[in-house]
Amino acid sequence: MQPPTLYAFAGSLNSVFIVVSLFGLWSQLQKIWQRKRDASLAHGKTTDILSINQFTVSFLAYCAFFVYGYSITPFNHYIVWPRLVASLIALAILYEIDRDRRSRTSRNALLACALLLCAGVAGLAFGPTFSDEKRVISQSLIVAVTVLLAQGYAHQIRLIWRSGKTGAVSLKMSQFILAMDASTIFFACVMGLQTGWPLLLLACVSAATKLVIMWLFRWEKTSAAAQVKRQAPA
Repeated sequence: MQPPTLYAFAGSLNSVFIVVSLFGLWSQLQKIWQRKRDASLAHGKTTDILSINQFTVSFLAYCAFFVYGYSITPFNHYIVWPRLVASLIALAILYEIDRDRRSRTSRNALLACALLLCAGVAGLAFGPTFSDEKRVISQSLIVAVTVLLAQGYAHQIRLIWRSGKTGAVSLKMSQFILAMDASTIFFACVMGLQTGWPLLLLACVSAATKLVIMWLFRWEKTSAAAQVKRQAPA
């Protein structure tokens, strides 16, 4: 058991960086809105290069930790409320993608995520009832989400690599979320591996993918191969 002061410091630090990451998500939403006002962009291009797969699993990650935070004892306010806000912003991004693309895939992703968030909020309403079961379910969900997150970000990375451009992807979002991941790794270590291992697992995977995406922004500007891919016919 870690000293309460260290736990409070690590939790508060993580909360601060989660709030910072919310600005990153918000910057992604703002970039979409900015591109919507650009008359030169054709319909369906506002969310160009954004991966539905990636934002769906990002939503799942936030929602899973929202559930995990209220499933453990004691109730972890540092995890629950920022992740709830992040889930709502990620859902708004999926809504904008669906408005832009009007595809069955985007609509199904939006509806599925909206239903999951409603279920998560409903779970919170039951309070301590079945807390042991909720903890096992939330931990299993986080492991599954970690696998999906790695796959989702791999899909986003592949889209950038194949097209040679980052399109509507926000660099600030990756930078801010990377900072959150680093603070989450610290918080998980302070919590102890017995309780904090789901946080540690997902944060490490998320941080690795953000580093790759940030490198791709530099690759886009400096690589001759990226320029050739951008000039290739669709």
